[in-house]
Amino acid sequence: MKTATAIAAAVRAGTQSAASVVAEALERLRVDGHVAVTRVLAERAMAEAAAVDARIARGEDPGPLAGVPFAVKDLFDVAGLPTTAGSAAREREAPAAEDAEAIRRLSTAGAVLCATLNMDAFAYGFATVNADYGTTRNPHDAARLAGGSSGGSAAAVAAGLVPLTLGSDTNGSVRVPASLCGLYGLRPARGDLPLAGTFPFAESFDEIGPFAASLDDLALVWAALRGGAVLPSSTLPRVARLGGRFRENADPAQLAAIDAVAPDAPLIDLPDVARARSAAFVITAYEGGRLHRKALAADPMTYDPAVRDRLMAGALLPDALYEQALTFRAAYIARIEALVADFDVLLAPSTPCAAPLIEDPMILIDGEPSPARANLGIHTQPITFTALPVLAVPLKRPGQLPLGLQLIGKRGGEGALLRLAAELEDRGFTGVTMPESAFAGEMT
Repeated sequence: MKTATAIAAAVRAGTQSAASVVAEALERLRVDGHVAVTRVLAERAMAEAAAVDARIARGEDPGPLAGVPFAVKDLFDVAGLPTTAGSAAREREAPAAEDAEAIRRLSTAGAVLCATLNMDAFAYGFATVNADYGTTRNPHDAARLAGGSSGGSAAAVAAGLVPLTLGSDTNGSVRVPASLCGLYGLRPARGDLPLAGTFPFAESFDEIGPFAASLDDLALVWAALRGGAVLPSSTLPRVARLGGRFRENADPAQLAAIDAVAPDAPLIDLPDVARARSAAFVITAYEGGRLHRKALAADPMTYDPAVRDRLMAGALLPDALYEQALTFRAAYIARIEALVADFDVLLAPSTPCAAPLIEDPMILIDGEPSPARANLGIHTQPITFTALPVLAVPLKRPGQLPLGLQLIGKRGGEGALLRLAAELEDRGFTGVTMPESAFAGEMT
């Protein structure tokens, strides 16, 4: 599969038609062997591809993503279809009247929507183990988890089905699967990308973000989503390494990479990391539970058992505890901003380990076995709490299971993330290695 950048260039130049590109993508999506796809949108996709080709024939500019096939997590509104949010119970809901704003922006840029993708039900989990639609398998090893809750979005790119996908990230749901599937993924700064037309989980933390197998592709789709490019900074970023809890539960390869990338960078400890993660759990559970409270009371058995009890528990949390968590968060953000004022990028692991086995979904946290579904986000949840932008980058690990790092930036300082990511790729520390199971193409 070609990169999005290469596809758009070929379609714009007229050396390849959007219709042929999209037809090939649809065939790959139909053969999906990783339980990544929930619906293939063939009729819509071919009509959109024909419209791109017609614009080119008229001498018009079809946009920077001309003819690029993409797919979205199943919580984005798609006109004419019910928005399932990963739950078969919602297949009976009224169809969406219009596309989510993010889909509209990519379509305006010339991209072609081809499919919807699997996820943890209602985005509650880090595994993409779904009672209704199945467990998404990691393209690097089908016996292992792809991560979640945007696991279908990550697996679709890693398997070479499409070059770009959209997911959402509440507590790490882009960054975790990006790490486990070896991709670039973005959690933007609060409010940077449009949430309109997405099914919420916890509105205090919800953000959308893209997955891509190349840094150029990620920058291209990021620009289309935000309505303007993020330009790499002109100076080398000032880097710090996160210590404390971020080094206590990490793969040695991640720590070695962080230390090799920036051996002279200071090691700093974020305060109250465990408390921040606990507060994030409270806010997430409370907001998610309140959102589903009426539906749970009316018909709880339609809910995926893996999320039903967690949502019910969240719905019972007292208001005072939630307010206390919000108050702590506001003070915490101010403390973190002061602490990192002298740095442009903070380095941290994305996940505590490589992808766990589907048949034994446990990971070690502080030396003790813990459920992967709840704990793969141990390093992402505290960063979510800060509202800072994060670029997930894949370590270069040919022949090994993927691992990733978080590049954590300042609000308004996203250009430093792209500059450092490009430097790390140039130095051979990071980059995507497509698995053998992926469809053959140019992304290696």
